[in-house]
Amino acid sequence: MIPNPTKIKHGMAKKLRVGILFGGRSGEHEVSLLSAASVLKAIDRKKFDVVPLAINKSGHWLTAGAAVGLLEGTAATEPGLDEPSATAALSVVEPSAIDSHAALDGQSLDVVFPVLHGTFGEDGTIQGLFEMAGIAYVGSGVLGSAAGMDKDVMKRLFVEAKLPIVKHVALLRTEWQKSPRKAIARVEAALKYPVFVKPANLGSSVGISKVHDRKELGPALTLAAKYDRKLVVEHGVGGKKAKARELEIAVLGNDDPKASVVGEIIPGKEFYDYEAKYLSDGSVPVIPAKLTRAESKQVRAMAIAAFRACDLSGLARVDFLMEPDGKRRIFLNEVNTMPGFTKISMYPKLWEASGLSYTGLITRLIELALERQEEKKQTSYTRD
Repeated sequence: MIPNPTKIKHGMAKKLRVGILFGGRSGEHEVSLLSAASVLKAIDRKKFDVVPLAINKSGHWLTAGAAVGLLEGTAATEPGLDEPSATAALSVVEPSAIDSHAALDGQSLDVVFPVLHGTFGEDGTIQGLFEMAGIAYVGSGVLGSAAGMDKDVMKRLFVEAKLPIVKHVALLRTEWQKSPRKAIARVEAALKYPVFVKPANLGSSVGISKVHDRKELGPALTLAAKYDRKLVVEHGVGGKKAKARELEIAVLGNDDPKASVVGEIIPGKEFYDYEAKYLSDGSVPVIPAKLTRAESKQVRAMAIAAFRACDLSGLARVDFLMEPDGKRRIFLNEVNTMPGFTKISMYPKLWEASGLSYTGLITRLIELALERQEEKKQTSYTRD
């Protein structure tokens, strides 16, 4: 079950210098801080020299003590943090300083682990910066990250790959704002209540609502529109009387990805929303999920197919919805290209249950980043 044992040796003459990037401007800023704190604590310091890098909510880049201060909750209290002209003393740097040749504390970076969730960190934007800089980085590339963030585009790729998904409707924010009645009519013509309303581009269940009737649909669309220009409305698996089973798989690899055991989340609330994920203790993870051998095999195969359909690399958590009774049909819900990464998050826990430790997982992800960077060297970007 463990994908490719680690290759980086303890006795290296020169440690690899790894930048751990966290924070960001998205609604998942706080989740990123939690993930990064766990990574910084668990990364193998015998193999890697670690450079903390942060982006605050205003989009300013922080290094060294200021980055650590953001984790500890002290950076936000520094005077002038949000004013570019006053940030020199706080070690704020421009994004252009982060490349394979730029010196950080007198040395360059071998690889960056962008522990960034949501907009501007998981959607291809930061990945494009790393590509232009020619620096290795953990996770999917520009295309995979963008496709894995946009739930509408993602679902189109799943359909093309003949993977089963629930019925859904995609709306633009302008459509909802200009003609609410028409938008509601379109949703009701295609779907039956209950439905789930989501921003197309965001994670951690931010801005998501479960809607039981028309009265709840308008406020849910308005909430989702706060976070993105594109909205996705999905049919609720299980109907009005039952909740869908929520299954998750951790995928790891590049061109030959491997899938972990199957896990299940039993939400403490009506569904696995932001509060259930991060603020309450009511949700219960079940690893491995109670499935038949055939069902488990099916889910793992679908997870790898979804990973490939979106052209992902490095890592992804793949989420599924399963009918609670009857035919027990399984639907692919979404991929998450940079899932929550604390030691108790589902992605690391699924690999731990599959035989790969948290520290070993971090090392393997760094290896995969370097492997992908090496593979890119075969590509010519100019005419001979």
